[in-house]
Amino acid sequence: MFAAERQQEIMRLARESGRVDVLSLAEEFQVTAETVRRDLKALDRAGLVRRVHGGAIPAEHLDFEPDLAERDTVAADEKERIARAALGELPGDGSVILDAGTTSARLAAGIPVESGLTVVTHALPVAARLADHPGIALHLVGGRVRHRTRAAVDAWALRAYGEIKADVVFLATNGFEVEGGLTTPDLAEAAVKRAAIAAARRVVLLADSTKFGQQHFARFGDLANVDLLITDTGLSTDDARSIERQGTEVVRA
Repeated sequence: MFAAERQQEIMRLARESGRVDVLSLAEEFQVTAETVRRDLKALDRAGLVRRVHGGAIPAEHLDFEPDLAERDTVAADEKERIARAALGELPGDGSVILDAGTTSARLAAGIPVESGLTVVTHALPVAARLADHPGIALHLVGGRVRHRTRAAVDAWALRAYGEIKADVVFLATNGFEVEGGLTTPDLAEAAVKRAAIAAARRVVLLADSTKFGQQHFARFGDLANVDLLITDTGLSTDDARSIERQGTEVVRA
């Protein structure tokens, strides 16, 4: 069976059952688990499935957002490498905005305890990781907290970001495309991300390669708004070059 035929069959199974898992597919098609993971990655890049821990869900079942625990297991190794690379982009003693997202939370967890940064965030998981850092001046932006992302949204959050100018924002996204820009499923979340971009002098996007080619309901920016994209080596050289033509530096960790 050719890869394209196998992927078509995987899509049929995913639509019938609502979810497929790597080990069952490997047994079904008599191939290795790594072959199945490559198939799922190809389908994810095509926007046909969303990869989750151990398998995938058909995209048409999704423009709800997976919860934080589920999202944190997707591309976990890649997110860890991205977060480590992002540590090198922190200013020595300046101010940063940390957006809501699982990779942003990993970045927060890696900030040294002795850091003297000023950190602004609307994400409860990020704030929790930094609350015991005695040198950090931590500012928690308020608003209505979305249970799905544990992030504050709406007027209070927008007003707070309208009152500051940070050195750099570390931004998260659910999807990014050269033409389609930066997208997320929720309009309120998109509005806060847009405000955070406007509140910083430099924009660093933290996004693993599975999000490239993904498009969601609410658009909040263009790649041209991003100074630096930190992603992983799953993003191809050609795709990285097409992004760099938008004026965005790309680092593949």
